[in-house]
Amino acid sequence: MRKRFQTLKMIASAAVLAALCLSGARAEGLQAAVQAMRGADVMVLGEVHDNPQHHLNQAALLQALQPKAVVWEMITQAQAAGLDTGRLDEPAYVAGQLDWAQSGWPDFSLYAPVFAAANGARQYGALVPRAEASSALQQGVAVYFGPKAAARFGLDQPLPAAEQAAREADQLANHCNAMPAEMLPVLVDFQRLRDAALVAAAEAALKDTGGPVAVITGNGHARSDRGLPVYLAKARPSLTVVSLGQSEGGSISGVFDRVLDSAPVERPDPCLAFRNSG
Repeated sequence: MRKRFQTLKMIASAAVLAALCLSGARAEGLQAAVQAMRGADVMVLGEVHDNPQHHLNQAALLQALQPKAVVWEMITQAQAAGLDTGRLDEPAYVAGQLDWAQSGWPDFSLYAPVFAAANGARQYGALVPRAEASSALQQGVAVYFGPKAAARFGLDQPLPAAEQAAREADQLANHCNAMPAEMLPVLVDFQRLRDAALVAAAEAALKDTGGPVAVITGNGHARSDRGLPVYLAKARPSLTVVSLGQSEGGSISGVFDRVLDSAPVERPDPCLAFRNSG
């Protein structure tokens, strides 16, 4: 195991150089993304969670832009606060500290280069613990955040009917058309909860460090037409926020300020389990 993590550390250390030394259109796209994000208060770096190239791109961007703080969708604030920010280039330490093997996220080897590139920056977590998320969905997302914060994020108002319907349709498709209709509004609320949690963490990071702040998150939360940039714009309209989406084979849903494309990852049919259970 120790040898494996030593190998991961070497991979993480080389990831930024590898990503920045790409030739052709991919390197140009990465450099253009760096230029677009330079000077921004908040840089939202989207990903498809299990695509290795997406994480190498994120690592390269962090290394080039040197944010003072990094917000993670994947970890809680308590976990982030427990990290030694000078040891983020030690995969064994980070994976163990975060109990990553039990987290449900893809293998830590994918994220090791991103943590390594964030070494030295202050770390923030935006993952809402399961018990808190369950409570928030039961009492309502607006109640969970409190009236003042809910109003700042726009959570005190329902989504426009057309947007609510579109989001529910997306959730149904994402769950292989097998989700009961009554669960769809709950899933939409959960997405809004996670968006707002990411914004709250980004605001805390900005307050503590002055920025710039980078946010590591899935493409769905990085969308500038629906995700955390929308909530951040409502809460802090004076901020400059740049969102990056990462597509696979040219395919991506949503609107972003920049998009980087990578080859798709071969993965099992996610709907196979639903068909077998039927």
